[in-house]
Amino acid sequence: MKIGSLDLGEFPVLLAPLEDITDSAFRVICREFGAAMVYTEFISSEGLVRDARKSNDKLLFEECERPIGIQIFGSDPEAMRLAALRAAEAKPEVIDINFGCPVKKVAMKGAGAGLLNDVSRMVKITGEVVKATSIPVTVKTRLGWDDSHKNIVEIAERLQDEGIAAITIHGRTRAQLYSGTADWTLIGEVKNNPRMSIPVIGNGDIDKAEKVFLMKEKYGVDAVMIGRAAIGNPWIFKEISGFRSNRSAVMPATGIGERVSVCLRHLHKAVENKGEHRAVVEMRRHYAGYFRGMYDFKKYRIQLLTLKSESEIIGLLSEIKQNYPDSGPE
Repeated sequence: MKIGSLDLGEFPVLLAPLEDITDSAFRVICREFGAAMVYTEFISSEGLVRDARKSNDKLLFEECERPIGIQIFGSDPEAMRLAALRAAEAKPEVIDINFGCPVKKVAMKGAGAGLLNDVSRMVKITGEVVKATSIPVTVKTRLGWDDSHKNIVEIAERLQDEGIAAITIHGRTRAQLYSGTADWTLIGEVKNNPRMSIPVIGNGDIDKAEKVFLMKEKYGVDAVMIGRAAIGNPWIFKEISGFRSNRSAVMPATGIGERVSVCLRHLHKAVENKGEHRAVVEMRRHYAGYFRGMYDFKKYRIQLLTLKSESEIIGLLSEIKQNYPDSGPE
């Protein structure tokens, strides 16, 4: 699959952009485990225009993270154009526009999935971003605003006409948020629309290697993007790679030694990048994934969610490693 001149190979699996999740530390790990491409957390166009430190910090990445996409969001076409120029200075492989974030503070301000209610503005923003840079521009969006307005087939055509190089579609409406089940039927309709010539990437409820290839076979998508299932679980990319090579093979469970080792490396890198307090707080989102399935783990889970220093967490992770046999989940 190609995005512009970027060749990601046959049927790549990408790490979705997730706020407070896909920071540099986690992106590095996911690339090591086989994610074909990673994305930054979404970055406010207004923040980039104002030169806000938090927004600028999100532009930073290591060379080992490439290929990488920088994702921007906003409601004003001119601010988005300027944000694209700022993002282009970091020289990512892709600039991605977020038209899919469903959270109230974003959508109700006319950004993210809120633009599904204003397709003309969505098209205008896309055109301005595409014209601003020679870097390939992609879009991530949803099926529509709600069940009565699933207009993704029309939207995809219009955004392609503005010059985007690929589109990622999450199989839910904005009204669904993350509830219910992702509906890939319309994603398949977009892919099989004879007017579409750009790659179509599917997203939503992909939590097992088997599902990745089922979606490929059933709906014909060019790639799959994995979001929530990767949180604290970078091994999912390795499992998918193994399944691709041998669909009858049974992947061995990840032992406690490796879980602790990768979790520690993630923690150290996060502290190095953003400071102890913020890293410790944001790492709490990953522990359930790192230690999913561990027998009688509740007491440790509570401690991991309440400890406030890196040294305390290191000590607890050492205790966890000592108290569990290195044989993976039960």
